[in-house]
Amino acid sequence: MGINPIADIASGIAGPLFGLVDQLFTSDEEREAAKLAIMKAEQAGELDTLKTNLSAILAEANSADSWTSRARPSFLYVMYILLLASIPMGFLFAFEPQVADAVILGFKGWLNAIPESLYALFGAGYLGYAGFRSWDKRNGVSR
Repeated sequence: MGINPIADIASGIAGPLFGLVDQLFTSDEEREAAKLAIMKAEQAGELDTLKTNLSAILAEANSADSWTSRARPSFLYVMYILLLASIPMGFLFAFEPQVADAVILGFKGWLNAIPESLYALFGAGYLGYAGFRSWDKRNGVSR
C-alpha cells in the first residue's frame, strides 16, 4: 500500500464498484456505508472471488464458440417452438383428443421429473447472467 490506502484499494477491483455505489445510493451516509463494506470485502478477499465469477460470465459471453455465446437466444428459440407447437396440438386435440391428452400427459410428466432445485438453479443462473449482461452493456463495459 502507498501513501493513501483508500486510493490504493479504490484503484483495485473496488474502484468500479464505487462508481456503481455512487449511482445507486442517494444519501452520503448510504454511499459511505456501502463503500466501507466493499473495502472490507476486498480486504477479506471476497471481491477476488466475485471478480473470478464475473470474468467467467464475460468469457462465456464473448466466446467464439457458437454454443456458448448463443445460449440465451437458443433458450428463447426453444420457448418459441414450444409455444408454436400449441397450434398443431390444438388441431390434434380437435380430431384425436386421446392422442393429444397422451402427449400432454407425457410432456407434463417429463417436465415434472426435473427436480425443482434444478429449475431454481437454472433460473438464478439465467437471471444473474442476463442482469449482469444488461448492467455491463448499460455501463459501456461491453457491446
